[in-house]
Amino acid sequence: MDFYAEAYTDVGIKKKTNQDSLLIQEADTECGKVILAAICDGMGGLSKGEVASASLLKAYADWFRNRFPALIRQGIGEQSLRQDLEDVAAKKSRQIMEYGRKTGVSLGTTLVLLLIAENRYHIVNVGDSRVYQIWDRMIQLTKDQTYVQREIDMGRMTPEQAKTDPQRNVLLQCVGAGDYLEPDFYSGEVRTGENYMLCSDGFRHIITEQELYQYLNPHIADTPQKMQENMRYLTELNKRRKEQDNISVILIHTR
Repeated sequence: MDFYAEAYTDVGIKKKTNQDSLLIQEADTECGKVILAAICDGMGGLSKGEVASASLLKAYADWFRNRFPALIRQGIGEQSLRQDLEDVAAKKSRQIMEYGRKTGVSLGTTLVLLLIAENRYHIVNVGDSRVYQIWDRMIQLTKDQTYVQREIDMGRMTPEQAKTDPQRNVLLQCVGAGDYLEPDFYSGEVRTGENYMLCSDGFRHIITEQELYQYLNPHIADTPQKMQENMRYLTELNKRRKEQDNISVILIHTR
């Protein structure tokens, strides 16, 4: 299996700093081509969120370069892979918290990471950035770790109510902002001719899933040029509709 991978990020119309960080790493291995992609959204309203997001993705880039080849040689076991990926987040979370205590600043970041290897995807999620699988429809592969999502799950709130609830942006977890960290982990089968989209919450607040599918489905966004053009178009559409947050998206086409 091979991949096209493209990324697009924009500071948006309000913030002076882009606190989002993006990562794409590819490698040819004994088990074929593999790709690692991740987006971290430095916490809005917290100072130095970009420090937290960038440092976490550097840790995953180091893991991919130094540790992942050993897992390939051993044979990728889902449990050992999950433990490795979660350990990176836990270690960096402690480091970010210590940095915050020493400097007197508050900082944290969401994390959504997608690894595709041996025709399987593996996802680590903390917070409310997302991964979607796009084929004949949009499938959200991650579940937000947010107050409103918890209320929806408990039957105390509808999805429609969640869109306007004053606490809709309240996270239950983020990397670097608490002693407790329990990432969600997801795995599944990957087919050729699919698209996988990672995005920060700023990319998908205002535009609909129908619009996302229209421009990012694998029958339309199937070349690097078209992928880049359509991600840019949707980013500008977000800005025209007055999205206030940083806006980031990664699109991967399997082939």
